[in-house]
Amino acid sequence: MKKLFGTDGVRGLANTHPISAEIALRLGQAAAEIFRNGKPRPKILIGKDTRLSGYMIEYALTSGIISMGADVLLVGPMPTPAIAHLTKSFAADCGIVISASHNNFEDNGIKFFDKDGYKLNDEKEKMIENLVFGEKIETKNYVGEKIGRAHRIDAAAGRYIEFAKSTIKNKVLKGLRIVVDCANGAAYKIAPLIFEELGAQVIVLNNRPNGKNINMSCGALYPEIIKQRVLEEKADLGIALDGDADRVILVDEKGGVLDGDHILAILAEYLFEKKKLRNNIVVSTVMNNVGLKKFLEAKNIKLVQTAVGDRYVIEEMKNNDFVLGGEQSGHIILSDHTTTGDGTITALQILMILKEKKVRLSELRNKLVKYPQVLINVKVKEKKPLDELKETSYLVKDFSKNLDGRILVRYSGTENLCRVMVEGSDEEEIKRIADTISKKIVEETN
Repeated sequence: MKKLFGTDGVRGLANTHPISAEIALRLGQAAAEIFRNGKPRPKILIGKDTRLSGYMIEYALTSGIISMGADVLLVGPMPTPAIAHLTKSFAADCGIVISASHNNFEDNGIKFFDKDGYKLNDEKEKMIENLVFGEKIETKNYVGEKIGRAHRIDAAAGRYIEFAKSTIKNKVLKGLRIVVDCANGAAYKIAPLIFEELGAQVIVLNNRPNGKNINMSCGALYPEIIKQRVLEEKADLGIALDGDADRVILVDEKGGVLDGDHILAILAEYLFEKKKLRNNIVVSTVMNNVGLKKFLEAKNIKLVQTAVGDRYVIEEMKNNDFVLGGEQSGHIILSDHTTTGDGTITALQILMILKEKKVRLSELRNKLVKYPQVLINVKVKEKKPLDELKETSYLVKDFSKNLDGRILVRYSGTENLCRVMVEGSDEEEIKRIADTISKKIVEETN
């Protein structure tokens, strides 16, 4: 069992274990050792979101890395997917993102990418943990001129902006009026610039981070904010990013909200028509709505499901050369362009489709008929193994017998939450089932 890494890097309350300066320093040292690849001076690129604690972690990681004779490239506030791209663009040996994604500002996280821009597999994460906690990390060989250096890279933003624009071949978006909610996060400068440079008229929300307002009642977790503004502005659509801009939720011109399932359906249909959907397969997690599966099956497209977490979707895609995958939460991976979820690039693909097909976003949203779905996040003091929650397990089994749908109970990989998802044709029934199971989980875990 891993001691530090969860489903998306190392995450927790900043300035407490494991998101402390001490652990960050050790992680930096371990990364320098693991990704040395026989080089005398490997390069590690570091970016972050806009959290107050980012400075503390950035400096600690940097100290650890340069103490091992490696150089650091610092790019400042930058979306997580931008770090994945820039790691390759600058020929770095590793990329590190300091971010807790959609969490509140008090939390923070440390995520790693390999030299090809992919999140690390379990084996690599275990190797890092072994160095942090077990094996001795030697710094005595890196003294004098062998100590690493840190460099600020000012051109990083421009590189990513041009790359993002190139994913739709710099097609002009003139005539489109869009609202962009930056969640006071990592994309607060970059995302609006990308859409503006392509000719769209952009109304920007929540682009004034102060270190404490990231994700605060804004962005992808609060689509009602951008929905209201889209209607007020009579905009063509709204684009809501989360704090590190690796996920996106869209709002159409009528105020309809499009989550990751809607976006996957639109992209899958388009790529299928263009004969670019290799093997006619889309990858998602077990959390996707059954409506997506039925939509794809009707078009002779197969849905492959993985465990929850975009890294598992990416691994499945990478191992089998699939081009499209994602999560209901808005992580969308287009492997012909990106190696991880990218909210801005995903939005660009949708905008391109609207221009090319000359349709409104509401027309595309209405093609996917979703089953009612209820998701309850239950706070737990302890993540007891689910099979030890006997009464909860009995309820799940009993309710599932006559349910026209499914029940999924799992723990969050990043928070002390148990997620209860119930899906079915009768909305009142699934609400009752989800509520009953949630109450029983509280009884058995607290």
